[in-house]
Amino acid sequence: MFITNQQGRRGLNKSPGHTFHIPVMGTGHSIDTPIRVAHLGISSVISIIDDVLIERLREYYCGKFALPYEKIYRFSHDARARRITEYLDAVQEIVRRKMEEVKNLPFFQNNDKDRYFSLLPEESELKGRYDRLREMPEGPERQSLAASLTESMQPGAIDVNIMTKLDRINVDRSGAPLSEEYSDAKAALRGFANSSLRSAVEFSAGLNQRLFTYASEFREFYRSETGELRKSIVLKVSDFRSALVQGKILAKKGLEVREFRIESGLNCGGHAFASNGHLLPALLKEFRDKRDQLKAECLPLVQDFYETMGWRYPEEAAREHAMVTVQGGIGTNGEDARLRVQFGMDRTGWATPFLLVPEATCVDDATRELLQQATEKDCYLSDVSPLGVSFNNVQGTGSTVWTRKQAEEGKPGSPCPKGYLAFNTEFTGTPICTASREYQTEKLKQLASMPPDGQTKPLSADSVTAKACICDHLGNGALISLGIAKPSSSPQAICPGPNIAWFNRIYNLSEMVDHIYGRGPSLVPGERPHMFAKEIVMAVDYFEGLLAKSTFSKRDIAGLREYRQNLETGMNFCMSVARETPYPNENLASIPPCVEEQRARLSRLANRLDQVDPA
Repeated sequence: MFITNQQGRRGLNKSPGHTFHIPVMGTGHSIDTPIRVAHLGISSVISIIDDVLIERLREYYCGKFALPYEKIYRFSHDARARRITEYLDAVQEIVRRKMEEVKNLPFFQNNDKDRYFSLLPEESELKGRYDRLREMPEGPERQSLAASLTESMQPGAIDVNIMTKLDRINVDRSGAPLSEEYSDAKAALRGFANSSLRSAVEFSAGLNQRLFTYASEFREFYRSETGELRKSIVLKVSDFRSALVQGKILAKKGLEVREFRIESGLNCGGHAFASNGHLLPALLKEFRDKRDQLKAECLPLVQDFYETMGWRYPEEAAREHAMVTVQGGIGTNGEDARLRVQFGMDRTGWATPFLLVPEATCVDDATRELLQQATEKDCYLSDVSPLGVSFNNVQGTGSTVWTRKQAEEGKPGSPCPKGYLAFNTEFTGTPICTASREYQTEKLKQLASMPPDGQTKPLSADSVTAKACICDHLGNGALISLGIAKPSSSPQAICPGPNIAWFNRIYNLSEMVDHIYGRGPSLVPGERPHMFAKEIVMAVDYFEGLLAKSTFSKRDIAGLREYRQNLETGMNFCMSVARETPYPNENLASIPPCVEEQRARLSRLANRLDQVDPA
C-alpha cells in the first residue's frame, strides 16, 4: 500500500485507493483528521509537535468514544512521549471502530459504505469492481463480489509529522535539563514508535543527524522476516540533492524511505522555504529523470546494514521503489494530472482547500469565515514565525490582532506557555522564544538604546513585536472548534497557502474529492492562474524582499545572482510546460503572460543589483 513496485510507477497508477492525501496543517488543523476521514479510505498527517494540545484532544475524544482516560501530567516520567503514544493509540482505536462499522453496513443504502467506494478515483481498481457490483443482478456471484469488496476496504493511513528542527532540550520540575533522549523531537519519535500505528513518520524542515540516529534504535523501523515495515519514514524535501543526501544517511543506518514528499518552497501553507530560486517544475523534472538513482544509491547501503546485523533482507523488498509525491498550491484536477502524468508523481497532497471542509479539518468558525472571504491581497508571506523563516499567513487572524494589541498596550510578546520554539540565548543563558514577552521586552530596550551605525540596516520595533506565539495559537482553532476553549481567551493562528483565495465557501467532503478527481464542475473559476504561474510571482516577490534586506556584501551579491539565475532557468522550463496540451481545468494559458511580466520585473530588480559595488 505504501511502497510502489516498478510496474506502473510512471504516470497514473492503478493503486486500489486514493491518489491524494491530506498533508499536515499547523499543529491543530489536521490533529484529528484521521478520525474524520480515515474510515473513508483517505490518508492524512497529524502533527505531533504540541503534546499539550494532544493531551487535551485525547481527553476530549476518549470521552466522546467512551475510551479509558487517565491524565498524563507534564512532569511525570517521559510525559511527552507517553502523551503522544496514548493519543495515537486512541486515534487508531477510534478509526478501527469506525472502519468496522462502515464494513458492516449494507451496500446500496446511500451510506458511508457506498460513500467509501464512490469517493475513489475512476482509475482505481477497487472502484471498478464496485461499479461492476452495482450492475450485477442478485445472486451468489454478486454476494461473493460484495464480500470481497468489503474485505478489501482499508482505512486511510494515519501518518505523523515531526519538524526536525524543533528539538528543544527539556527540563524537569526543578528546572534541571533532562538527558538528550527527552528532547522534543526524540520524545515525539519515541511516542510514535511505541504506538500501535502501522504507518509513517514524516520528517520535515531538514536534516537532524541525532534524530535519524535515534530512529535506528527502534526495531519497528526495520523489516520483519516477512518483509513488513511496521513503521516507515517519509522525507519532506525541497530538492533532489536533499532527498539523496538524507536518504543515504538513513540508508547507512539500514533505514528505508517509504516516500520522498516534495513541497513547493513558497506556494504552500505554513513555513515557506524559497529553495534558492528553484521553481517546482524544474525540481520535479529532476526527480523524474533521476528517481532511479535514489534506489540505486540507497538500497545497497540498506542491504549492507542488514547483512552486518545478521538479518535477512527480503528479496521481494528489493523490487520495491519509494514513492515520490508532491504538494503545495495544487488547485485543479488538471494541475493534479499534470503532476502525476508529465512528472510521474505517485500521489499528490492537497492541504489548504481542505481548511474549508469541516468534515476533514478542525478549524473554528471565525477563522473559516476569514478564509472564505480571503482574496489574493489578503494572503501574504509574514514574519510572524519565531523560527525566522517566512510564514504563509492571511490578514486578520485572531493571532495577528492579539499580538498587535499586546504591543500597542505596552505588553509585547506572549507569556510563552509551551516554549517549543525557544532557541534564542541573546539575553539569557536558558533559551527563550523571540515571540516571548521576556525576549521582546529586552530587545526593544536594546533597540531604543542603540544609535544607528550606518553600516547595517536597523531592526525595527515592529519587526520584533510581529513575532507571534504560533506554537500555541496554531492549536487554538481546534480547541475552539471542539468546544474545549473559548475564543475570547484563545487567539487563533492559521497558515493557508495563497491557494485559499480561490476557494470561497464551505464545502462538503464529496465536493472537494470530486473536484480533485475532475468529477462535476470545478470549484474554482477558470481564470485562476496555474499553480506554476503563482509560484513564479511568489519567487520574484521573494527576490525583491531579499534585495530590500541585503547589505550587498560579496556573499549577498553572489547569492542573489544565483537565485536570479535559478529563477530564470525555471521560468524557461515553465514556458516549455505551457506549450503542452492542457488537461481539463488546467490554465496553462496563464503561464506565458506571467513569465513575460515577471521576467521584466526581475530584470528591473536585478538592475539595482548590477549597479552595486560589493562591500
